[in-house]
Amino acid sequence: MNNKPKVIDLFCGCGGLSQGFIDAGYNIILGIDKWQDAIETFNFNHKNSNGIVADLLTLSPETVSKNEKIDNVDVIIGGPPCQGFSIAGKRIVDDERNQLYKSFLHYVEFFKPKAFLMENVPNIMSIGKGAIKEQIIIDFEKIGYKMSNKILLASDYGVPQNRKRAFFVGLRDGSLFDFPEPTTPDNKITSMEAISDLPEHTLKDGESYSSDSKSNYQKQIRNGNKVVFNHQITEHKNKTIEIIAMVPDGGNYKSLPKELHSTRKVNIAWTRLNSNRPSFTIDTGHNHHFHYEFNRVPTARESARLQSFHDDFIFKKGKTSQLKQIGNAVPPLLAKEIAIKLKKHL
Repeated sequence: MNNKPKVIDLFCGCGGLSQGFIDAGYNIILGIDKWQDAIETFNFNHKNSNGIVADLLTLSPETVSKNEKIDNVDVIIGGPPCQGFSIAGKRIVDDERNQLYKSFLHYVEFFKPKAFLMENVPNIMSIGKGAIKEQIIIDFEKIGYKMSNKILLASDYGVPQNRKRAFFVGLRDGSLFDFPEPTTPDNKITSMEAISDLPEHTLKDGESYSSDSKSNYQKQIRNGNKVVFNHQITEHKNKTIEIIAMVPDGGNYKSLPKELHSTRKVNIAWTRLNSNRPSFTIDTGHNHHFHYEFNRVPTARESARLQSFHDDFIFKKGKTSQLKQIGNAVPPLLAKEIAIKLKKHL
């Protein structure tokens, strides 16, 4: 582990971003998140890392350096929550809701890594006609980093999900980061290729697969695994099942009779995966999205597959928590592609 680049993951969640970096040959020395459930999953899967439950609003980098005996960090990664990125005419770092972003900035300033990667929602690029994006660039350039930024689509990088994320990369050596070229722009992995080997019914944790893998992606994602975890189905009411059954593969509420359109007040309601396309951005377990064939929401394992987590990445706590952990994560395959490219700059 000693010669691998050392990484701290802030706002690490269950560890999707970390997993991508681990797969690319980095050493995640520390993960920090204030959600206990996510850290339990992080620590269970990242045996060589230390995940701690802490609020980054109050935990200073000085304290981390002293308590965790960390002095040298090569890369800092993470996705500070961004609900405070309003542009009411003042610097975003002065808005108290943006203190989490400011924490990320402080950690980078304190540890002075060779590089950092900050991930966020795509509209961070366009809020206030780009004012937020410009402020982020100014803030990091002020502390010595050359900035690059880009919105990437996960399905361009082998992830069976059309999920867009914004990435900011800063390099201390003054060079510009060159984002990785898409690996699957014309041969995107479909929902069916991702999850068709997983059965309609619950598999107990540790039970063997009920069928052989049916695609190259499934073979890759099984990762030599022989058993399944986190495939517990949600038992819906009969009425719900009847409504789902009316929606065809790839359909949504518009496929339903008019009188059922308003049964749920969100425009994404009653949406089925399209078996021949990558999944839409999965949610955090709101039960509005359904399997392309079965009359139920995807299980945690199916959702993890759509996020590109290997089957040997096991999610802890209850099903509701698992779905939230998965939905909040950065797809590991996308993170891995960025991490591989970043290595060339270290």
